[in-house]
Formats: sequence, C-alpha cells, structure tokens
Amino acid sequence: MKAIRQHAFGGPEMLVWEDAPKPEAKAGEVLVRVHAVGINPPDWYLRDGYRALPPDWRPQVSFPLILGTDISGVVEAVGGDVEGFAVGDEVYAMVRFPGDLAGGSKAYAEYVSVPASDLAVKPAGIDHVQAAGAPMSVLTAWQFLVELGHGEPNPFQPDPHRPVPLDGRTVLVNGAAGGVGHLAVQLAKWKGARVIAVASGRHGALLRELGADEVIDYTSSAPEEIARDLDLVVDAVGGAPAARFLRTLKRGGALFPVYPLGFAGAGEAAALGVTVSTAQVRSSGAQLREIAPLLSDGTIRVAIDSTFPLADAAKAHERAARGHIQGKIVLTAG
Repeated sequence: MKAIRQHAFGGPEMLVWEDAPKPEAKAGEVLVRVHAVGINPPDWYLRDGYRALPPDWRPQVSFPLILGTDISGVVEAVGGDVEGFAVGDEVYAMVRFPGDLAGGSKAYAEYVSVPASDLAVKPAGIDHVQAAGAPMSVLTAWQFLVELGHGEPNPFQPDPHRPVPLDGRTVLVNGAAGGVGHLAVQLAKWKGARVIAVASGRHGALLRELGADEVIDYTSSAPEEIARDLDLVVDAVGGAPAARFLRTLKRGGALFPVYPLGFAGAGEAAALGVTVSTAQVRSSGAQLREIAPLLSDGTIRVAIDSTFPLADAAKAHERAARGHIQGKIVLTAG
C-alpha cells in the first residue's frame, strides 16, 4: 500500500508518500480501506518528537513511523473474534489512542488495522470527510462535557475527571472555532447551556450558526475582562493562560483546560472555590456509536477548514502550522 511515513523527527517536510507494508486484521481487529483521515494536534506533536512534553513523558519511537488516529472508510477484512462488523461496512474510528503515542495508530495510509472496540459504523447522514474529522475532537468534547466513559487512571490529576451539569448553566468555550472547540459549543448547547464562544471575529458567523448565544472576539476584547458569573469554562486552547479564566467563574464553578500542561493556577482556584479538571481523551467505539445519530441528523456537525489528498499530508501540516483553523483539516484517500 501507499502511506505517509517519516524517518526522522522534524517539520512537515519529513512526511513522505511511499510504499509501506499493508497491515492485516489480527484477532479482535478490523482492516479498513481508508477514505479520509482527520488530522489532530497529537499528529504534529509526534512528528516533531513531542518537544512540548517534559522529557520523561516522551515515548520511545521507532522509525519509520506513520502518524494519525482518525479515519473513515470501508471494512476490507474482519479478524477472528470480531462481531458486529462485515466486509463493506462504512466505519469511523479514533485508532489506539492514547495507547500508542509512538506512531502505532498508522492512520495516514491506504489501509489501517483497527481494534474492533475503537470502531463504529459511520453516521449515515455525513460523508467520509466529515466522519474522519470527528473522532478525536468529538470524543474529547464528549468525555469532558457529557460522559468520561472509562475508568482508566487520569495522567494529569489524582482524581477522575467528572463532567458537570450543563442544563440552564452558562458555559464559555475558549478556542471555540477549533476542532474541539466548535464541537464543545454544539454539545453544550445540545445539553441546554447558554454558550459564550471565544474566537477571532472572522469565525463569529459560523459559531452563531452552530448555536453560540454570544461570541467574544478576542482580537478586540479580552474575554476574561468581559465574561462574569460563568458556571463552566472549557478552554480548548489551555496551557498556562487558562488561569486567566478563573476569575470569570462563580464560586462552585469549573474550569476544564483541554491542554493542561503549564497550568499553574491551582492555588488561586482553591481560594476562589473553583474546580479545575482535565482528562486524556481515549478511543471508544461505544461512544462513537452513541454520538453517530447526532452527527447523522445534523444535531452536531463537523466544520471542515480544508482538505488535502493524503499524498499531500505535508501541505496539510503546513496549513495547520499557520493556525486560525476553522473546524478540521482532513486528508482524502479516495
């Protein structure tokens, strides 16, 4: 088969379209002929060697590696001990995340083997491009806001992450036009929240269309100076700047930084009576099955920033590096 592989860490230029061994469906797995691949921040984190992570967190990597986790395609073969999938089924998945951060998911390829537990039938009402754009972003938003769905240890904090009630509450989503953010806006609205979206002004029309009740243009106003008495802040950008949102929250409110590394506001949060909680998104075919009807009937939708042929993955990563992404970037594989 053809795949995008890399033989050393570096920039987008390290992504090479070349021949690679075609995987097989082992016991408990399904072989999928890939039609589209969604790209996500962990793809470029791995591509450049996880330089943003502390050294002792960086996984050992063997080259050549194939990036990517999010796919939509058609079942090519079914391994032993697999029920519920048949050759010809249209499916989507986030593959083996975070179980193999060293490139074992191998989604940037014409074929990928997928654990059956990670897989779900593709929502009938959307195409492969939209389906491939969904998994990591929608599972992140779902596991933060609706249901964690697993009992695995939390690598970021001693206690499990717990979603909070949303019906009738006021929720601010920072980074609202990005992959996780625009789906968090929609899920919070679906669950009955009043939603304030923070993004640059050019994304305002889309965010209102997706259900945001108010949009704050961070290029003209500092959201932490405007928003007050919030019940929840979902910071899809995260990092150290997330602490600026603590004082926008009511006592008893919560701050969910999707990217928690660098956050140093724990003491201030305790003094203000604010809960800070985060989680590591995990693959879940069961949750993708639960989400599928919402994607199929348009209750939530995946905004597509741009598409590129799989062979041009380097160009897609260059687009990602320019930032200001509206929704998702997707690779198409036929």
